[in-house]
Formats: sequence, structure tokens, C-alpha cells
Amino acid sequence: MALLQRPTRPPATAPAAPGNLPGLALAALGVALAWCVHLLLPAVPMLTAAVVLGIVVAHLPIARPLVRGAARPGLTFAGKRLMRVGIVLLGLKLGLDDVLGIGWATVVMVLAVVTATFFGTWWLGRKMGLPGDQPLLIATGYSICGASAIGAVAEATESDERDTATSVALVTLCGTLAIAVLPLLHGPLGLTDPEFGRWVGASVHDVGQVVATAQTAGPGALGEAVLVKLMRVALLAPLVAAVALSVRARRRQTPAAAGQKRPPIVPLFVVGFLAMVALRSTGVLPGVALDVAQHAQELLLAAALFGLGSAVHLPSLARTGGRVAGLGLCAWVVVAGVSYGGVLLTSG
Repeated sequence: MALLQRPTRPPATAPAAPGNLPGLALAALGVALAWCVHLLLPAVPMLTAAVVLGIVVAHLPIARPLVRGAARPGLTFAGKRLMRVGIVLLGLKLGLDDVLGIGWATVVMVLAVVTATFFGTWWLGRKMGLPGDQPLLIATGYSICGASAIGAVAEATESDERDTATSVALVTLCGTLAIAVLPLLHGPLGLTDPEFGRWVGASVHDVGQVVATAQTAGPGALGEAVLVKLMRVALLAPLVAAVALSVRARRRQTPAAAGQKRPPIVPLFVVGFLAMVALRSTGVLPGVALDVAQHAQELLLAAALFGLGSAVHLPSLARTGGRVAGLGLCAWVVVAGVSYGGVLLTSG
């Protein structure tokens, strides 16, 4: 007599992990809202609005489950992959003739500002006990080009998403404050309009924030500010390469990390950035193509910054908020002070 066996149920399958579409759709909505904010308040750059909206959405009770659940993969994708594409297109803002046109004295001044700000902020952040890669990322954002530089270095170091998001939030906040504060110091510091523009370009973090700040002193100041700022942007590639080399060397010396994949000396997106600089320098691209690329770059970076903003966890940030704010204030004083001294030395 055959034994009767209870039919077995097919093994339960785990629910499919959500794809990138929900998060990318949410990021697109965030970009649209950031664009509307910029239209209503032109002094607020779209990228700044995107970061703030990402933070706000992540803490709305009605949206929090979506941000932490189905939308998380797409938001992370935006914060990393779209950031890379945006950084590549950022290279089209810079031509070799722009760098040569600002003069060697200004080039030396920019190098001094970037070096002093980067190493000073990094050292102070480590002394203050900031966790993870936050000292490195904040130093990068202050010294080079804000959130874009933070995203580039975070890719090279494979930094934790929350460290990246916290650094972006701090640098964006301080850059936004600069839009209101620096124009008030234009007269009291005795700067001419071109000198004010060079000061803004050397001390304010994001390109959009530089434009918003310098335009208060007229087109002459704006032109000087953009040129100096683009010189700082040009230093993004060597900085990322240096960081990648440091990570490779550290992993070679750590037995536990012997099997880990070493980052490339020059990440692919940095190669793309340099290729776009070279392409812009040839002069073959028409103005229409450059305008389209600029709009695409702003949209991509806005989506990336919305994704990074959504990863900010304010309760966790509050535990180190005093130290983070203190580092941000000190770094702001350093970059503004060194830039001011450099502008005075290279004027006349």
C-alpha cells in the first residue's frame, strides 16, 4: 500500500525588490519643484532647492515610508550614477583658454586657497572627531565645487551614503548663506567690483551659488567670479586622482582589505570630465549645444542632490550636529579669509 503524501507547496518566493523607477520618478518630481522654487525665488539656486526638498521629503510622515522603501534604490541611483553624468557635463563649462586668461597670479592664488581650505578643514574635522569620511568630504566640498566635488570623491572612496548626504547638506547650507552674507561685505571690505567677483569665485562652493552671489555687483564681477570658480572646478580631477591613490595605498597596507577591489587611479567619470574640457577647448561645439548641455547638467545634478538630500537623517545628524556646524563655520572663515587675502595680493 502506497503511502499517501501531503502535496508539498511550492516554496514561497520573496517579493521582488523594487526597481529604480519609483525613486527616479520621485527625484524628477523633486527637480520640478526645485525649478519652481528657483523661478519664484531667483536668488535660490535650483541645486540648493533640490537638496533642501530632498531633506524635507525624507522627513514628511506621509512620504517617509516611500523614501525609505520602494523609492530608496532609485534615489540612491540618482545620488550616484546621475551625479557622475552631471560631473562629466560640468567639464563643458571649462576651456583651457579660460584658465590661461585669468593670469598666473590668480592661478597661484586659487591653488593656495584650495590647498589651505582642503587640508585645514580635513585636519580640523578629524580633530573634532567627525565620523567616517565626513572630514574628507566636507573639506572637498568647501575647497573645490560643493556638492559635485563631494559626490566625485565619495565615489572614489566608496563613502557611506549618510556621510555623503550630511556633507552635502552642510556645504549647501553654508553656500546658501554666502548668497546673503557676502554682498553685505562688498563695501565694508573695500573691494572693487572685479575684486569682489574674484573673492566670490574663490570662496563660494557651488557654481550656481557663485553666480547668485556675484551678480549682485554687476556683470564685471560676475565674469571674474565665474572664471575663478571654473579654475577651482579644474582642480577636481587631480584631487579625485590623489584621493583614489591614497585609498589604494591604504588598502594595500591593510590585510583585511587585501581582497577588496581597488579603486581606479582616475575614475571613469573623471576621465569623461577631462574629455569634456578638451572638447570645449577645441571650440567645435556650437553655443546651442553648450546651452543644452548646461541645462542637462543642472537637471542631472539637481536629481542627484535630491537623492542625496533624501538620505539625510536629522536625528542622526543632531548627534554630531554641533561638531558638524562648528567645522562648517571654521571652514567658511578659512576659505573666505584666505581668498580675501589672495585677492588683495593679486590686485593692482
